[in-house]
Amino acid sequence: MQKNPIVAFLLIMAFGIGLIFFLSVEGVEKKKEIAEGHGEGEATEETAEFDPEAFAQSKCIACHGGDLTGASAPSLVDTKLSQEEIAEVLTNGRGGMPAGLVPAENIEAMAEYVFSLE
Repeated sequence: MQKNPIVAFLLIMAFGIGLIFFLSVEGVEKKKEIAEGHGEGEATEETAEFDPEAFAQSKCIACHGGDLTGASAPSLVDTKLSQEEIAEVLTNGRGGMPAGLVPAENIEAMAEYVFSLE
């Protein structure tokens, strides 16, 4: 007697849908606990000190290159802009550079870092 292979797939699908339903009901019941857990993570994140170099390595290298000397965007090394102009570009954006990539409270530190690159 031959077994129909579709039966196994239907059983797996039914089990998966049942598992998703169970986990979503479980999540609804524990939403206060989940929300409290995320609140603690935000507090530690806010107290962390801003590191401009690490931020540049995580956000800026995609356009400005791994060594920040330029790729699809201009070089950040030996820029002709003043520190105030750099802060303005970080705040408002310019050309292909979007505004708001750097959190507002860290713009001065980031502008100082970019200005210091040689």
